[in-house]
Amino acid sequence: MTEDTAVPSRLDYEKQIYDLNQTLLLFRSLSSTFELPKLIESILYTTMAQMRVTGAGMFILDPIQDNAYNMGDYYINVDPDPDPIVSYSIPKTSALVEKLETNPRAYTLQEVKAMIPSSKESRMLDSLNPTLLIPFVTKKKMNGLLFLGEHLEFGGEFSAYDKKQIADIASIAAITVNNASLLEISSTDMTTHLKFKYYFFNVLSDRLEEALASDVPLSVLMFDIDFFKAVNDSFGHACGDYILEKVAYIIKKSIRSRDLASRYGGEEFTIMLNKTTAENAVKVAERIRHNIEQYDFTYNNKHLRITLSGGVTTFTSAKNPAKSANILVDQADRALYFSKEHGRNCVTFADDAMLASIAHHKEGV
Repeated sequence: MTEDTAVPSRLDYEKQIYDLNQTLLLFRSLSSTFELPKLIESILYTTMAQMRVTGAGMFILDPIQDNAYNMGDYYINVDPDPDPIVSYSIPKTSALVEKLETNPRAYTLQEVKAMIPSSKESRMLDSLNPTLLIPFVTKKKMNGLLFLGEHLEFGGEFSAYDKKQIADIASIAAITVNNASLLEISSTDMTTHLKFKYYFFNVLSDRLEEALASDVPLSVLMFDIDFFKAVNDSFGHACGDYILEKVAYIIKKSIRSRDLASRYGGEEFTIMLNKTTAENAVKVAERIRHNIEQYDFTYNNKHLRITLSGGVTTFTSAKNPAKSANILVDQADRALYFSKEHGRNCVTFADDAMLASIAHHKEGV
C-alpha cells in the first residue's frame, strides 16, 4: 500500500486527534492577538513547534500600502541569514501571487520555482532555502506567505499528512492575519502611516504589564518637530504633511517590527522600544534625530532643514517602576521639553534627578 492508501492505525488516529486539539488551541491563542507583529511572531513559533522545523519566516501584505508582501524581520532561525542589503519583497502583481491564490496548499521550493522560473522572486526565495511554502489565503486573496526551514523528521521530507496539517493551520491563521490587518488599517493615521495615540497607549499598557512580570526593561521615546508651525506658515499645510510623512517614514525605518511608533498628535511622535535598556534607547533616539537632521527634505524645489527634539525614559523594576503607560509617556514628555528648552535638536534622558523632580511636582499638585 502507498502512504495515502494505508489503513490508519490506532496511533495514527491518536496523532490526528492530538493534532486537531493543538490546532484548536492555536486558533484560540491567535484569535486573542490583534497586534500584527505579535501575531506573526506567535504563528512562526507555533508552526515551528507543530511542524518540527528548525526555522520559519513570513511575507506579509502591507495592509497600508497594499502593494507588496514584505518579510522585514518576520523570521526566526533562517539559514542562511537573510542578506541585510536585499529587499525581501514579493509584488502584489507577481504571477506567483495569482497562482498561489488560485490553488492554496503547501508547496515545495521546486514547485514554486517552476511557477516563476528565472524571476527575481524565484531567486530571492531560493536564497532563503525553504523546504515548504504555504500561502495564507482568505476570501480568495493572499495576505501572507509562510515558509519553513529544515524538517527534523522523516529524513527531511514532509509527508502528505504534514502538508495537509500545515495547510489547515494556514487557513486558520489567514483569518487572524486578516482581522489583525483590518485593525491595523483602522488604527493607523493615513498621513504618517503610524499608529494613533489610543492604540499606542493600549499596546504600551500591555507591554508594561509584561515587563513588570518578566522584570525586563521597556523604553518610551517622544519627539517633536522643531519649529513645525513656521514650516506650515511659510510653505503651507501640504508641505507640513510632506514633512510629517517623511519624518514618520524615517522613524519607522529606524526601529524594529516588534517596536511601535505612533503619531501622538500634531507634530509629536511616541515610540515604544520593547525589551530595550536605557542605553540602547538613547542610541536609537540619537540615530533617529541624526537621520532627520541629515535628510534632504525637498518640497517644490526648496531644501528644508528639519530637526527633532526628543525625550527618553525607561521602565525598570529597580530604578523606574512606573505603574502605568501614562506615567512613562509623561516622563518622556518632560524630557522632551527639557530638550526644547535647552537648544532643541537634541535628546534628553529622564534620569534619576528628573524623575525625582517629576514625582515632587505631582506630589505638590
